[in-house]
Amino acid sequence: MPLPSQLAPTEVWFPVLTQVVFAVGMAAALVGAGFLFGKRLKNKVKSAPYECGITPVGSATNRFSVKFYLVAMLFILFDIEAIFLYPWAVVYRELKLFAFFEMLLFIALVLAGFFYIWKKGVLNWAVDESSDEKIR
Repeated sequence: MPLPSQLAPTEVWFPVLTQVVFAVGMAAALVGAGFLFGKRLKNKVKSAPYECGITPVGSATNRFSVKFYLVAMLFILFDIEAIFLYPWAVVYRELKLFAFFEMLLFIALVLAGFFYIWKKGVLNWAVDESSDEKIR
């Protein structure tokens, strides 16, 4: 069997091109078949937004509290912490005491941020937005 460098360019790319053309053709055929043979029911119930089985009330343009976004950022923060813990655990034995103190410092900084937001009341969902306790 000849090496890929000895083959003509068309011989190397033809199988890949064939698979791409087949995949695009199959996708177009399935979407087209669904469009041609599928049922089209237009009614008020089907066009209404679905909210977990509850009848929608009010407008969808209501403003969200900033606490939703703060909790999302917290989730990302602790996700990043978990991502950094895995490689640290893998190389811990090689780096020995240095790795321990580096991770201790990292976790201390993350916990300092956690206690700061806890003190600010980001995690307290029972606080009324109209009260004087606002996040600054």
